[in-house]
Amino acid sequence: MIGLAVGIAAGAVQFWLLTKFTRYVTSGGITPFVVMLGFLQLLLPFGALLAVAFLRRQDLLLAGVGISGALIGGLFVRFLLMRLKKKAGEDKND
Repeated sequence: MIGLAVGIAAGAVQFWLLTKFTRYVTSGGITPFVVMLGFLQLLLPFGALLAVAFLRRQDLLLAGVGISGALIGGLFVRFLLMRLKKKAGEDKND
């Protein structure tokens, strides 16, 4: 279960870094800081899985499930929040 908790935490941090990275890239500003964010969000799951592999090998699969579950869950929550915000904006215009 420790691997699952580590995976969820790593996936949540990776999702946060990924949203910051895409916000910077889509606004047109690619700086060394933005490149560092991109590399960091790519290396984070590797580091988390490597740490779990060395410390709790039996929880490695749960850590991978936690990372992917947190990314997918964050995606759905963000989508729903954006959808609700868009719908609230359309209601005000009516």
